[in-house]
Amino acid sequence: MPLIQLSPTERKAQRALAHHLDPVVMVGGDGLTANVKKETDAALNAHGLIKVRVFSDDRSAREAMFQTLADELSAAPIQHIGKLLVLWRPMPEKEKAVNEDRKAGPRDFKVLKYSKRAGQRPEVKTLRVLGNQRLTPGGNVKRAKPKPKISLKKRSQGS
Repeated sequence: MPLIQLSPTERKAQRALAHHLDPVVMVGGDGLTANVKKETDAALNAHGLIKVRVFSDDRSAREAMFQTLADELSAAPIQHIGKLLVLWRPMPEKEKAVNEDRKAGPRDFKVLKYSKRAGQRPEVKTLRVLGNQRLTPGGNVKRAKPKPKISLKKRSQGS
């Protein structure tokens, strides 16, 4: 899989974003196993930018792990400081399933009710209006009237 190439400014921006992150994947004494690669891939899919902590004292082994993860998971190596590795990969687009039969959901409205006396603050009420309801100019919630059903006889006469 190809390695993602970033410019130094893009790498710097990713390093800044990764500064506040905690390590998501930990590599133990067994080293880079298939399960570690699988978890790293899942974390990259979920977060895009991750930190990996390696519990190994051998610097060359950590660098080899860093390059191996970047190559096999097609991620960009961002930073290697001490026992922390930072990897980035663009997050895949999630497709939302569109349900055509779905009706309108509830909506929240803020209604101001002014006092008759001057100088007092208006009373603020939050009203939840469901899909089959409407809000009147006076601030009341009314149900929408269903369309009147027309009989077959009237339908056939009218058209």
